[in-house]
Amino acid sequence: MTAEVKVEEKQVESEVVIASVEEEETTVKAVVEEEKETKVEEEEEDDTKPKGVEKISSFKEESDFFSDLKETEKKALSDLKTKLEEAIIQNTLFKEKKESPVKVEKKKEAEEKKKSEAVVTEEDAKAETSEPAVVAEDSLKEEAKTDADVTQVAKAETIEKESPEEEVKAEAVVVDSKEEVKAENVVQEEEKKTEAVVTEEAKAEAVEQEEEEETVDNDIELWGVPLLPSKGAEGTDVILLKFLRARDFKVNEAFEMLKKTLKWRKEHKIDSILGEDFGEDLASAAYMNGLDLESRPVCYNIYSVFGNEELYQRIFGSEQSRENLLRWRFQLMEKGIQKLDLKPGGVTSLLQIHDLKNCPGLFKKELWVAIKNAIVALQDNYPELVSRNVFINVPFWFYAGSTLLSPFLTQRTKSKFVVTRPANVTETLLKYIPAEEIPVQYGGFKRDDDTEFSNEAVSEVVVKPGSSETIEIPAAETEGTLVWDIAVLGWEVNYKEEFVPANEGAYTIIVQKGKKIGSNEGPLRNSFKNSESGKILLTVDNVSSKKKKRVLYRYRNKTESSC
Repeated sequence: MTAEVKVEEKQVESEVVIASVEEEETTVKAVVEEEKETKVEEEEEDDTKPKGVEKISSFKEESDFFSDLKETEKKALSDLKTKLEEAIIQNTLFKEKKESPVKVEKKKEAEEKKKSEAVVTEEDAKAETSEPAVVAEDSLKEEAKTDADVTQVAKAETIEKESPEEEVKAEAVVVDSKEEVKAENVVQEEEKKTEAVVTEEAKAEAVEQEEEEETVDNDIELWGVPLLPSKGAEGTDVILLKFLRARDFKVNEAFEMLKKTLKWRKEHKIDSILGEDFGEDLASAAYMNGLDLESRPVCYNIYSVFGNEELYQRIFGSEQSRENLLRWRFQLMEKGIQKLDLKPGGVTSLLQIHDLKNCPGLFKKELWVAIKNAIVALQDNYPELVSRNVFINVPFWFYAGSTLLSPFLTQRTKSKFVVTRPANVTETLLKYIPAEEIPVQYGGFKRDDDTEFSNEAVSEVVVKPGSSETIEIPAAETEGTLVWDIAVLGWEVNYKEEFVPANEGAYTIIVQKGKKIGSNEGPLRNSFKNSESGKILLTVDNVSSKKKKRVLYRYRNKTESSC
């Protein structure tokens, strides 16, 4: 490659980068303007409903009960089960019904042979018609030379009488010799073709024998569910419906997708991936934690870990390490599937949360190529196993980055995306996950190794603009410890805590003196050990004149008997 070509390539790459940056800046400006307009509109509204989700998915998960399907969907499921049953029983699941390569080759040879025979016949005919004309011309020349000599003429006449017979004999010998050579050539050519055909047939037989050895077990399973429909496993319909829905109930396309998934799992040895160890580097990049409102397992993906340059080089520095990253992601998916109940009415999908806080930008090409590869592989081989992908703490540049991923995603996958900015994380997550299952760093009440709470319910009150609400926590025992969690979405309120004894003559005890709490504050936990009966009062004063505030809280009264 010349220096000029390299320079031109660099210029092209630079132009592409510049174009991407310009596109990103345009997108960011549009988003900023949109957010400003949205903010103005929210301030003008009565704010009767909580706001916060910038982009919400329209996807709604369908039922897996056969009786709930449409008639066209029932037929598609029945047709797919028939095709799958035949493919497994007849051992054609991993083989295509194609004409033998040997037969195809023989047909081609036969056609070529016919063409070559026709050409040879035509050339022989031309040769036979031209030879007598040459002989006649030679005789005329001989006669012209011998006109002066009568004796020579007489001899010539005698020779002329005898020569036709000799010429005919000579021509017959030549023709016979030509035919013998042709015959020998044809025989040799046929022998070579025969040997080649025999060799090809032997190879084909070897391949067929190898394919026959790779039989499809009637007990074949996917994610622990038998695939042979005649076995009657209740999870079979659930699995097949996932492939049908991923392909809009087009039976042939769903069947091909299923076959490709099974081949992909075999080639990448996915069934044994749970036993692989990928080290500690990726341990904090994703984890399973809690359940959503529909009891689905929730998986949190933390992209900030890739901001560590040393770790980034270890993960993306070589082709093998990048391959390990993908396999680690597949392993995480397999672990999540183990928590599912793949039967009608069961929990059959996961909820994915993607935290983009402090995520490296688009300039980290290797990261985004890996994200694209992972999304495509998961989309193609784990259909309908993710109910939604919720992206939180989304930076401005994500809107530009998502356009790069869009061409690789199906419309159904896109419909499951939820995107929200940092200010609205908690409110967005509450649409899908109960407060007690949302980690405390995202505004919920879930803490690691928490011994203070177990199954206590979370309550909610709404504080109207310009008003206040007081939450009462009773302390009926003369001695005990009260523990409570409280969170105000978006805070920006005045807040205080106090204990009021039941005895009217006793003094009120200030637990937390009044203070203004900003919007970045997380959930608060506090406790109070009382020596007499009474109640804890939590007062929230909404200083906003336009926006209402959602207050979440729970409490527990710990006595000696309950500890």
